[in-house]
Amino acid sequence: MKRVLIITYYWPPTAGSGVQRWLKMSKYLPQYGWQPVIYTPSNPEAGMTDESLLKDICPEAEIIKRPIMEPYAIFNALTGSKGAKKNRQKDGSGKQADSGNSGGNAGKSRTASGAVNPINAVGHKSPLMRLSLWIRANVFVPDPRCLWIRPSVRFLKKYLREHPVDAIISTGPPHSMHLIARNLHRSTGIPWTADFRDPWTRIFYFKHLPLTRRSKKRYAAMELSVLREADRVVAVTDSMVRDFLEELGERKDNPDSGKTTGFEKSCGNAGPFGEQPSVKAWGVGKSCGKFHVIENGYDEEDFAGITAAELPEGFNLVHTGLFSAEGNPRKLWKVLAELCRENPDFDRDLHLTFAGKTDPEILAAIREAGLERHLTDLGYVPHHEANSLQKAADLLLLPLREEPEAAGILTGKYFEYLAAGRPIAAFGPHGSVLEHSLAETRTGEIFDWDEEAPLKAWITAQFTRTSTFDPDTAAISAYTRRCLAGRYTEILQ
Repeated sequence: MKRVLIITYYWPPTAGSGVQRWLKMSKYLPQYGWQPVIYTPSNPEAGMTDESLLKDICPEAEIIKRPIMEPYAIFNALTGSKGAKKNRQKDGSGKQADSGNSGGNAGKSRTASGAVNPINAVGHKSPLMRLSLWIRANVFVPDPRCLWIRPSVRFLKKYLREHPVDAIISTGPPHSMHLIARNLHRSTGIPWTADFRDPWTRIFYFKHLPLTRRSKKRYAAMELSVLREADRVVAVTDSMVRDFLEELGERKDNPDSGKTTGFEKSCGNAGPFGEQPSVKAWGVGKSCGKFHVIENGYDEEDFAGITAAELPEGFNLVHTGLFSAEGNPRKLWKVLAELCRENPDFDRDLHLTFAGKTDPEILAAIREAGLERHLTDLGYVPHHEANSLQKAADLLLLPLREEPEAAGILTGKYFEYLAAGRPIAAFGPHGSVLEHSLAETRTGEIFDWDEEAPLKAWITAQFTRTSTFDPDTAAISAYTRRCLAGRYTEILQ
């Protein structure tokens, strides 16, 4: 059996969306002739654990844990987050969460400390918070896990001499994992795949970091070095691949700028993506030169034997995982409030159930719409309980962040929603990857953040059961973790 070293910051019992991809992918690698060797911190700044995830660790996997030094204790003290842990619960996506029961001001008045992500939060930031964010952005480059790079490379070089592997995979963020793999690759020549669960310099909050000009160049240089030196680059969406290829072809500090990119050479100038990002246009397991797209997915075993949760009788709208203020579906709350006023049956039967971390702005918007009495905010529930809630929903809520980057996003939560087999009400831009995928799988509808009349008509049809729900099970099955692991081993050969 071949061996693959997987360098990942997130690993059980740490919970979170960052855990799911390689916990689940490594679970199925032995079926395709690859033994996973997991390298991960022994003391990560996780804050939240989910012991139930331990059962999914591949029995054939070799787990190597080494201590990491991180500045997060200082950062939390400066940002006012030090008291959060006592109120933290575990959310349904596996992310550490505040209880979500504290109030907050709606709209632009939310404070940095109350928001889900203090980096891009608007409103007041204390001088200490601004200082801490400046240090995080300009000292700890590319992220606060950078202090782990050198000791990890030293350890792994010695380990690999005694325990050879056939391939290396690094998964980010945090992108320090890629730099560990890059340096190993330089010294050993072992084939290396850089796996991106999220963008790097094009991630939505990057523009909110207080970066100096010198720091921007450092981030750009690090990203380019990974994209150039990795033998393979894997991303979770085709739009991310397009962005990486633009980075390689258009960056001023790229000596190949202006020349034909690998994308153009391999795929033609028009490319395989079409004018609009489209999952269907390129297909699952798509490749373009050394660049590949392997989406997130779902583990069918997570849903085997899972029964639907006992929700109140009526019309149940469910959201699991992180509910960010940047994706606040304001028109949804308005529509639901109108339907409650117009239809006593709807008012009686409507139930909103949230499991996970919910931004105070979301809760405030629900209160202002007069919907608070319809809401049950569970905070964290273990992963399997979140799956059970998904199966019980009449509608699953999937709001994307109201950012330009949303057009190319397929969240990890989306694939578990697919596995749950319930209709999805999504909020994001038309022409997006998500819209194409919803159409391909026949699992729901997407509404722009400002759409109202179509949303109201669709929700009414769902409530009255006058609409049909006929998902394409074959299209959905292409996203099982088992299938995607097989695709991954094909590119490792």
